[in-house]
Amino acid sequence: MNIVILGSGNAATHFGQQFQKVGQRIVQIYSKTKANADALAFALHCPAIDQLSELDLHADIYLVAVSDQAILPVIEALPKDLTGIVVHCSGATDLSVLDEFKNAGVIYPPQSLSKNKAVDFSAIPFCVEGNTDQNSATLLRFAQTFAPQSVYCNSQQRLAIHLASVMVNNFSNILYQMAYELLKENSLSFDLIKPIILETAEKVQNHIPITVQTGPAIRNDVTTMQKHLQFISNKPDLQQIYQLLSQEITKRK
Repeated sequence: MNIVILGSGNAATHFGQQFQKVGQRIVQIYSKTKANADALAFALHCPAIDQLSELDLHADIYLVAVSDQAILPVIEALPKDLTGIVVHCSGATDLSVLDEFKNAGVIYPPQSLSKNKAVDFSAIPFCVEGNTDQNSATLLRFAQTFAPQSVYCNSQQRLAIHLASVMVNNFSNILYQMAYELLKENSLSFDLIKPIILETAEKVQNHIPITVQTGPAIRNDVTTMQKHLQFISNKPDLQQIYQLLSQEITKRK
């Protein structure tokens, strides 16, 4: 496949690296900031552009790998008569934003991507969708060259996966931060609870989460929960979070 990548950030970097690993050809990198386009293009050994008037019109895939807020401006500026498949990689953006293109689709990785942390795409079940059966099949075959576990998902299913990913990744991470701050205030190291973080993460690899739920809420240990709430009485936001999550656990006993 000949691929144009529109974007130069975390997602664009990882996609570009993975594409090249499996023998795909990156023909152009576009970014509205030329220095950013140049940096990624240098790493991937391909041309860089900062003007869409210079876009290669004969690529097989145009991957829009930008932030969700930037997807529409990029799409609106693209020529609408492109014959290649125009693809975005957002979990929360509907396929319909690409309705003006004859060939369109989505390749979404439910994974957190950072430039400075290597990611093994072969372990990620990418979510693929096309605007026709043929494009769905083409994109799924393409995705499976670098992510063999890739599956077909429609836009509603992809949004569900994106929301679930936010819950287990972003929401859990802010709970880690709140726990870090609580321990620091009491002259304790966050290292002390890293083993239990890993233990829980390992359990849910092989079990339905509620079946391995532990703690005072699942035991209906009201006395302990009241002690916890009293301990954080000067933190009303944390108290509210504690109560809401405890209620969710208790409902599933």
